[in-house]
Amino acid sequence: MLGRVVKGVGDVEHPLLNLPDNNTDVYVVLMTSDRGLCGGFNSQLCRFVQKQVDVLIAEGKKVSFICYGKKGAQHFRNRGYEIAQLHPDLSPEDYTDLADALAAKLVVDMGNDQFSSVMLGFSEYKNAMNQIPSFEQILPMQVPDGDDDSGTGDYIYEPDGDEILGHLLPMALRTQIFQAFLEAQAGEQASRMTAMDNATRNASELIDTLTLQYNRARQAAITTELTEIVSGAEAL
Repeated sequence: MLGRVVKGVGDVEHPLLNLPDNNTDVYVVLMTSDRGLCGGFNSQLCRFVQKQVDVLIAEGKKVSFICYGKKGAQHFRNRGYEIAQLHPDLSPEDYTDLADALAAKLVVDMGNDQFSSVMLGFSEYKNAMNQIPSFEQILPMQVPDGDDDSGTGDYIYEPDGDEILGHLLPMALRTQIFQAFLEAQAGEQASRMTAMDNATRNASELIDTLTLQYNRARQAAITTELTEIVSGAEAL
């Protein structure tokens, strides 16, 4: 039996698409590293997220942070922001379980009207030299209504839209969180590699400079000693 014919999913409802009754509280999920020595990876993201959070607070929102990684929690705790949860000492092997647990928590909290929206702050990996700070809404989720002029026409799908979205939307939420974990980890390691490479290059240049200065000082000392010896010999 064919499902109903619709254009897009604009007439399909799901709890993850609905606006909560709570219009004050905002969760900010922040993903940084646990350790430093990775250049401006953490500071760049934290400064960017802080600007966005300050705008939300100016609008009357109450912001709570769920931090993955110590550096982000330290930054915002030292500045008086509320840290609701901290998950330190992360391992990439745990990302799947962490994403599943976070997605499940957010779904439950959304059903209980614990927040008005959830924002995700992480560094989007572009390449080894470039990580872009990102601050995007993950809940309530937004699905295109299909009212564009792409020419794709109507869709016939089975089973109905509610059942399909009931499976796809929670999966999409977990996948989005898991991808952010991977992006943050890739960006951290790329930034760390770049920072260590720059430190090694700077140290090598400093060693070369100091070696040259030492050799010049040594040569000057030898020349002075020879001059004194020659002058003494001539005096005799």
